[in-house]
Amino acid sequence: MKLYYVYILRCNDNSLYTGITNDLERRINEHNEGKLPNAYTFRKRPVQLVWYQDFTEPNQAIYFEKKLKRWSKTKKEALIKGDFDMIETLAECRNATHHNYK
Repeated sequence: MKLYYVYILRCNDNSLYTGITNDLERRINEHNEGKLPNAYTFRKRPVQLVWYQDFTEPNQAIYFEKKLKRWSKTKKEALIKGDFDMIETLAECRNATHHNYK
């Protein structure tokens, strides 16, 4: 069974990078070797893998990666720490027009 991985890297400037791959070890090595000069991580090496989730369905992995890329850094940090209560808190809509505030 082929696996697909959504992963988060911590860059040397403490920024976070989210990606997807079917070979996690190879991909992390590629980031650290600087294979692509135009890549986000090129000037932010070395990078460190801080979180990953495996998927058996590529479409699920793609969907989740896109979802994570829209998350704030604070929410990603909560995921990395496994703080699911904080993720839930950060996910709550705080917009004045939300039904909880009417």
